[in-house]
Amino acid sequence: MTYQPIERWLPTPAAADALGCSAIHLKRQRDIQGGFLQAGVHYSLGVSRTAPITWNVDACRKAIHHRGLMARNPQQPTPAPTS
Repeated sequence: MTYQPIERWLPTPAAADALGCSAIHLKRQRDIQGGFLQAGVHYSLGVSRTAPITWNVDACRKAIHHRGLMARNPQQPTPAPTS
């Protein structure tokens, strides 16, 4: 039997806390806001307009880390993170 890590999907306030950023900052990084976090990969919308957004914390952390590497060394290409 192979071990499959369990993805950790959290609502916005808990995800922001786990990632060390504000909920507003996290929401601004969504692709629909011009950011780099992709629907279905990094976050998931609920079934209604008022349902909470849930976030794949581990995938978000990888994407944020990749973005930080690019900001610190833009000349050296780094491979995009895999989710």
